[in-house]
Amino acid sequence: MTVVPAEHLMMLICDGCGDSVTGAGTTLPDAEVVWTLVFEHDWVGSPFASGPHHCPRCSARAAVADDGLGADDLEQVTGPRTAPEGDSAEGVRRALADRIVRDDRVLVDLAGIEVIDSVGLGLLVRAHQDTRRDGRELCLVAPSRFVLTVLHTMRLDGVFAVVDDPAPTSGAAPGRRA
Repeated sequence: MTVVPAEHLMMLICDGCGDSVTGAGTTLPDAEVVWTLVFEHDWVGSPFASGPHHCPRCSARAAVADDGLGADDLEQVTGPRTAPEGDSAEGVRRALADRIVRDDRVLVDLAGIEVIDSVGLGLLVRAHQDTRRDGRELCLVAPSRFVLTVLHTMRLDGVFAVVDDPAPTSGAAPGRRA
């Protein structure tokens, strides 16, 4: 375990060097989600408490190793930390643009989207409203555990149908999952 909860705070422990940081772990009422704590302190890693998580120094060390430089070159790595790869809202936009319409269902493949932010969530809610207005049901295909956790935390898990396979058997209605 790389996160230690304590009252209203959480301690995040680096899996590389053991450094730690303590802070208000999340704005979501789910003790497993530590997304905000990780990125608020420029750490990298899993959005969940089980990790792995790495402090900025260990993250830079890994980047140096990937570039073929030695550990002695670590001090020469400078510049601002880059933002996490990929914009989750852009991934949701692409998934909505590539949606598949099957009868009265609109299938949105979220398989490649690991995390979702408030903008991406807003896009899904808007798409749900538009789809419902058209007399159809918006179905989320293969959302990640993080996306399901955010939907559950925001009490939207009952709003969206969730399917594991974009091609459900003919006549089978997608099941709702919590």
